[in-house]
Amino acid sequence: MVAKDDNTIGFYTDNATAYTSRGQAVDRPHLEKFLARLHEGASILELGCGGGQDSEFMLAAGYDVHPTDGTPEIAKAAQARLGIPVRTLLFEDIHERERYDGVWANACLLHVPRPALPGIIGRIHIALRKGGVFYASFKAGEAEGRDMFGRYYNYPSKPWLEDVYGQFGWATVEIEARQGSGYDQLPTAWLHVTATKP
Repeated sequence: MVAKDDNTIGFYTDNATAYTSRGQAVDRPHLEKFLARLHEGASILELGCGGGQDSEFMLAAGYDVHPTDGTPEIAKAAQARLGIPVRTLLFEDIHERERYDGVWANACLLHVPRPALPGIIGRIHIALRKGGVFYASFKAGEAEGRDMFGRYYNYPSKPWLEDVYGQFGWATVEIEARQGSGYDQLPTAWLHVTATKP
């Protein structure tokens, strides 16, 4: 099952410098809630790290952070910012087993084609240790589509996400709906999902 969209990867490749140098703010409320569920020095896999601002915050707080991004050019920019290795990792290449205490996937799994998303969430479930915490955020909607930049979005609804996450043995799945915006600066309905492994 293909878990990436070539046009979306192309957008981030072509716009890597602009995307990583735009001074994006850390999503402090959700990141702090996520970190509060983890023990001191916990091992965290960040997917789709972008410019590295979230990893930078987590590293400064003393966590063992492993930042990754699916676009080599963006991973290189994040590595320059962070001063630690940033691995180029596609979601379908997550193969670790019970390796991480937390997985932080802010605004990145929203680009996974709908048919492939359950498989990716399953890989993340396997990669987490017992009691591990998984955070992801999605632009809400009712059907997949593309934005003005040609980027693919799965645009899930809350019930659709509940069904997808329900295919795996999470102890808890919490979905919070909030208004916000994105790279396009347009008003956006977001779904913030936090799942905990038993």
